[in-house]
Amino acid sequence: MMKNMTQNKAIVVGGGMVGAAMAIKLAQQGKSVRIIEKNLINAADILASDKVDIRVSAINRFSENLLDELGAMPILRQSRLAPYQQLEAFERGGDNLLFDCADINTSHLGHLIENNLIQASLWQQFAHYNIEVIEQSAPVSAIEQSADSITLIYGQERYSADLVIAADGGQSQLRTKANIGVTGWQYQQQCMGVLIKLDAPQQVKTWQQFTPTGPLAFLPMQAPYANLIWYDDAATLQSVKGLNSAQIKAQVLSKFPPLAGNFEVQSHAVFPLTRQHANIYSQGRLVLVGDAAHTINPLAGQGVNLGFQDVAALAQVLENADDIGCPLKLNEYERSRRKANLLMMSMMDACYFGFSNQVAPLKWARSQFLKMANKTGPVKNWVLKYAISGELG
Repeated sequence: MMKNMTQNKAIVVGGGMVGAAMAIKLAQQGKSVRIIEKNLINAADILASDKVDIRVSAINRFSENLLDELGAMPILRQSRLAPYQQLEAFERGGDNLLFDCADINTSHLGHLIENNLIQASLWQQFAHYNIEVIEQSAPVSAIEQSADSITLIYGQERYSADLVIAADGGQSQLRTKANIGVTGWQYQQQCMGVLIKLDAPQQVKTWQQFTPTGPLAFLPMQAPYANLIWYDDAATLQSVKGLNSAQIKAQVLSKFPPLAGNFEVQSHAVFPLTRQHANIYSQGRLVLVGDAAHTINPLAGQGVNLGFQDVAALAQVLENADDIGCPLKLNEYERSRRKANLLMMSMMDACYFGFSNQVAPLKWARSQFLKMANKTGPVKNWVLKYAISGELG
């Protein structure tokens, strides 16, 4: 029996920011797409809510353009978001490196947007493209593959397609079930996010201060909100985690540089830090995107941007494919993304380990680097363009 010339049925497992974007991108190409997700959301309710999500992403210009193409960015511009125009890195009492959008003649470097708003704005597009969302709380029990199809088995339920895209996060069940190994490590430190309500005008500069105990960062959300990021050893942050809002405010005042105004702590959470990279990005008709393929130190908020670059790269490879699950096509996607993802992971680690270190020669080298980088316009602007576009050109 002859197979159809065009094999274009895809299943995306995971409806988070990256999975939702992947589903829409493929649907825009005319492919039949279903999403399997264990936690369904009400997109309209999230977008209408005044509740602010402590999880926030620094969306660069590449990701902004992709979200525009997917129809999500116009919704986000009517919701809560904060464009930032400057990014500063500095040491306590030491040198600094300032990036400014004016240096490359652009209006902003990126946007700080709550994760749940990004996800909800993407989910609102599903109806336009007949994307079916299947609620499935059970773990995947088996993956079956043949020469021309792949089937996911959840208990008694079976779902078949030409391609399965694993967008189910750093602890990907599909990656594990497919026996795809990972390399990486758990960082000794953890990260605390502190959502604050700041008594100050809209802030347009995000900054990171490097200290002996780890980086501190300020992420200006839409006024009056902002997010503080505090890296420290796990024991310290676990002890702080149990404090009340007034006590956490006192800790912030003693630890962080002065903020633009008075503030009140709204909520806080502690997150583990993991670096992880899948040994391969695909197996047969299964392919990994986003955190399922790579998790990165969140130092500069690049994680979701890397995931969105995966989306664009995979969609480009599959656009005119007769068989979207063809392993050769999926290998082509891996070749286009693996080195770029590894480069960004290594750059973040170099900053993280290089600046959170008080060895005297290294401290001197850091100071010289910051002074040189701040004065070398072409090099500084190249780094800036890479940071906001994710492209090396």
